[in-house]
Amino acid sequence: MKYQQLENLECGWKWNYLVNKWKAGESITRYVDSSEAKEAVNQLRQLEHDPTQVLEWINDHMSPDFDNKLKQAIRAKRKRHFNAEQVHTKKKSIDLDYRVWEKLSHRANELGCTLSDAIEYLLSEASRSEKASKAVSSLKEDLSKLLD
Repeated sequence: MKYQQLENLECGWKWNYLVNKWKAGESITRYVDSSEAKEAVNQLRQLEHDPTQVLEWINDHMSPDFDNKLKQAIRAKRKRHFNAEQVHTKKKSIDLDYRVWEKLSHRANELGCTLSDAIEYLLSEASRSEKASKAVSSLKEDLSKLLD
């Protein structure tokens, strides 16, 4: 396995995931009766400072529909957590206006590459263009000196 599973850390993530889903209005329990569901959620909320008990709560009360979603969310969180340890694998973010992102996205699609590759390509093209422009202006200056 590429990413180590740390039980305490992941139990905290699971607790956060379930509580956030509950706050968003999703039904996280397997119970149809609202009083049973409310009691189960109250039990979950009391486990905030005892994250390893979350696994037992999940086995006893969590809706089976959430099992796959929870596993996917924790896998993604684990990957982001371990990738963030090194600078070259850490995810970076940039703030783009929508119209800028849209233009960049279209250009990336034309080039058949990712947004990062498109940015890198456009920067290298701009650099080449700048070097060529400097060379042309230098040649013009030399020519004007020779003609004078």
